Amino acid sequence: MSAVRQWVSGTALTMGSLVVASPVLAQTAPSATDRVNIDTASAAKTRQSGTANAKDGFSLESADGQYSLKLRGYAQADGRFHPSDDADAISNNFLLRRARPILEVTVGQYFGFRVMPDFAGSQAALQDAYWEGKFDPAFSVRAGKFKPPIGYERLQSATDVTFAERGLPTNLAPSRDIGLQVGGEAGGVFEYQVGIFNGAPDLGAPDTDLNDAKDLAARVFLQPIKDGALRGLGFGISGSTGVEEGSATATDLAGYRSASQQTFFRYRTDALVPDNTVVANGRRSRLAPHAYLGLGSLGLLGEYTINRQEVRVGATTARLTHRAWQASGSFFVTGEYADFRSPTPRKPFDPKAGTFGALELAARYGELDIDDDAFPLFASPSGSAGKAKGLGLGVNWHLNKQIKVLVSYEHTTFEGGAETGDRAPEDFVVTRFQHAF
Repeated sequence: MSAVRQWVSGTALTMGSLVVASPVLAQTAPSATDRVNIDTASAAKTRQSGTANAKDGFSLESADGQYSLKLRGYAQADGRFHPSDDADAISNNFLLRRARPILEVTVGQYFGFRVMPDFAGSQAALQDAYWEGKFDPAFSVRAGKFKPPIGYERLQSATDVTFAERGLPTNLAPSRDIGLQVGGEAGGVFEYQVGIFNGAPDLGAPDTDLNDAKDLAARVFLQPIKDGALRGLGFGISGSTGVEEGSATATDLAGYRSASQQTFFRYRTDALVPDNTVVANGRRSRLAPHAYLGLGSLGLLGEYTINRQEVRVGATTARLTHRAWQASGSFFVTGEYADFRSPTPRKPFDPKAGTFGALELAARYGELDIDDDAFPLFASPSGSAGKAKGLGLGVNWHLNKQIKVLVSYEHTTFEGGAETGDRAPEDFVVTRFQHAF
């Protein structure tokens, strides 16, 4: 209908101008050539344009910019090796870690939606599916399934993270949740999100809720310095709170994983005696301060997460507090400016031009500390570690904006988690080829 109205109004305006300009023309019907010219000019006003670029992928947009369709996506192919696995308990393998097409549609001036499934592992999973109304930079509304505003590195796209796997604090935050959120930013200085969600467990991305209660989540982030050496400084805090009620078949509790994605802590379960299974039973609260600093080619990220959860096994209840933190840094040897998102190489890879791309060196250290009161009733000290410490080193080669080759090494040590003494340390090496468009 919009195209029809534009055609009618354009034609009427053209004919009206001819009538006013010349009485003779007003009495003469347009020739066949004139009609073709008029139709061509009108069609040009409503013509759609298609583009492809590094930022938007493949896109189709109306001439007035009110309607657009963008097709984007990324895939990550890994080689994963465990040199410390002398018992051959974990297979070295090649893995399709993520395969995610992304469809983004803008409908009218204010509204749009995004859908992002994941086909890695030959199993389809819906990661993002949400509608969004962007009414002003300071105010937007989002509804559907997406990342709640908790966990700083979790909010970073999987294409931008410095290491193959996110750090230990991500264990204490949800992956995705379903809910309603408002947010916005002001002048590039202040950013906020506030939302109400079903209440996903740590590392979880459920499509249903287990009870009538909902989680409230919020985040604020400041970038107060716009000029000078500290213009890349940003810091904020996020948190959530809600009441969780698990059952023996759906506990609403998570196990926690090392960088190699091996579970080193899990709550007790008992399929034969349901009362011996630990379940969420009350309020769960998270608090997560975080910061980022870009100093030229040096980027520094830090986050701390505290997670309090009321649990129950049989008639016994407790409120457990788990804590995690990490500090990571990266440096671009080739001079690119470090940022929360991956940079565009100053000289993209081109053998004919003799250019190499961007080279990034990275390191991080983090810890996850399980509440001592979790043992021995809520978790087995012989099967679950009470603490994990992770050290990571990495080299990332950004060939261009779309393609990145990553090599990272992670060494993780544990306290407890074995029949006697500590769980054996883990050494984990990952190679990754990533293509994002």
